[in-house]
Amino acid sequence: MRAMPSPHTARMAQAPRAEAPTPQAPTLPELSTVWLRAFLDVARHGSFTVAARGLGWTQSAVSRQISSLEAALGGAPLFDRLPRGVRLTAHGRTLLPYAEEMVARLSAMQRELTALRDLTGGSLRFGAFATADAALVPRAIAAFRARHPGVTLTREEGLTPRLLARLGDGDLDLAIVSSTGGALSGGDMAAYALHHLLDEGLYVAVPADHPLAGSASVRLSQLASEDWISGSAQAEGTLLEEAHRHGFRPRVAHVVAEWTAKQGYVAAGLGVTLVPALAADSVRPDIALVPVRDEDAPPRAVYAATARGRAAAPAVGPFLEALRATQVARGGGALPPKSPAP
Repeated sequence: MRAMPSPHTARMAQAPRAEAPTPQAPTLPELSTVWLRAFLDVARHGSFTVAARGLGWTQSAVSRQISSLEAALGGAPLFDRLPRGVRLTAHGRTLLPYAEEMVARLSAMQRELTALRDLTGGSLRFGAFATADAALVPRAIAAFRARHPGVTLTREEGLTPRLLARLGDGDLDLAIVSSTGGALSGGDMAAYALHHLLDEGLYVAVPADHPLAGSASVRLSQLASEDWISGSAQAEGTLLEEAHRHGFRPRVAHVVAEWTAKQGYVAAGLGVTLVPALAADSVRPDIALVPVRDEDAPPRAVYAATARGRAAAPAVGPFLEALRATQVARGGGALPPKSPAP
């Protein structure tokens, strides 16, 4: 027959098990870089006197720094005081490589911060929409690098809404954006500071033998019957959006994203395309550019955007200056119409 547990045993069995205490993280000592510097100099020279001479201190000042370091690390001596000089104890030998690494890393940190401040190092992350990359951005990069060759520039290309999102998320320091398709409207824009760079006019690119080639200007309504080459099948959010205000929906015959390829389609007589002034420098000679009248397609604004309420990278201001200087050098972005090749 099985023995019944005693009441005392039953109570013991039902008692909750005590939880093991949570181990506490060791308390880190609060160390002064002055102490570490004094420690390394004494260890290097094997002498308080020689270390004091090199540091420009008194011997007693060096001794006080070492005593403070020893106290912060638990009180064990770091040096044996000998009749001639000093020698590292076991505690001192253990500390030595860590002290060397800490001081070396602090020195490297200081060099990098100084380089960041003086623009002899550091980085700048920026984005730009496609046509800004045709002339504005590369010229600004060249001007910036001539003055600050040590700064690393990282560029990405994208549409204005995506660039602003990347800027807002902290992935970019600066974004070159445009007002195409009303991209710079809405309450969310309060998060960005917009630095105006230029107001950019539009051209229409036509084949060299097109009836409008060589015209002083053109109205969008004169192109209502044309086949269009565009980066999107929909006009909304593109340069062609203005056509809707003039009573016609552009007939997009070919969707081509890249500007050089669009010019090839125009040269082959497959349609016409709108070309922003920023991209007009690189137009091939076998097509013609005709300015679109401002009342039909008001110039779009181009800005450099930064995030409000965020400390700007030191390179942001100088790069913004390079962008503005580029615009002054090229006449503010206004380009004369190009004539077709003879």
